Amino acid sequence: MKFKRFVAIALMSMLGWSTQAAAEDIVVSAAASLTNAFTELSVQFQQAHPGAKVLMSFAASDVLAQQIVNGAPSDIFASADQKAMNKAVEAKVIDTATRRDFVRNEVVLVVPADNPLKINSLADLNAAGVKRVAFGNPATVPVGRYTKAALEHTGNWNEVKRREVLGQSVRQVLDYVARGEVDAGFVFATDAAIMPEKVKVIEKLVSPIPVLYPIALVQRPGRPSLAADFLAYILSPSGQATLAKYGFSQP
Repeated sequence: MKFKRFVAIALMSMLGWSTQAAAEDIVVSAAASLTNAFTELSVQFQQAHPGAKVLMSFAASDVLAQQIVNGAPSDIFASADQKAMNKAVEAKVIDTATRRDFVRNEVVLVVPADNPLKINSLADLNAAGVKRVAFGNPATVPVGRYTKAALEHTGNWNEVKRREVLGQSVRQVLDYVARGEVDAGFVFATDAAIMPEKVKVIEKLVSPIPVLYPIALVQRPGRPSLAADFLAYILSPSGQATLAKYGFSQP
């Protein structure tokens, strides 16, 4: 148990977490693609609850799930796919009665805004001039799993994989494309929407797996009562309106 706690603290430090959260602070572990929306939601909640403090940790969902399993003091887990949430459920660290699918997203093919290789469709990724295509690592990043499933469904996976540049989160993939370090990439539609001046959306992928985000309270001693209130706010009409502003749709 001591070793697990050491691992959790080390991971938290690497991702910029504070290990000095006060007892009544709400600690939220959320998928990287939720960064902008959840940051605003936390501000709104704190304004409505004077004295409340919401601490956020954003990273790839699998990394967050592992942190929680290893004892990171998180109160809410919002994952970008079911697999990461299921891992936490199997480890018995999730209050399963509170689990809900709360938003839906889409995976899109994006290119740098100037699109130097004139990529206009998924099929164009097979062109000889296309050398580097970024996507999340399917082993650890939900957007990578969705991307792989969609491309296997269309028969494009092997060609894209030959050009792979793996990202450790959807935001890393987005940055690769925005900086022109790759020829194209696959990200969530909501991530592409935050950089319209730097990336261009070429095509939406048809995912055989619904791109649904689950959220739940973490099962741990000392969880503050306000954690349930923040979860309820996220699920409320006001919370859903904020999520919609950032491009997320109803599940």
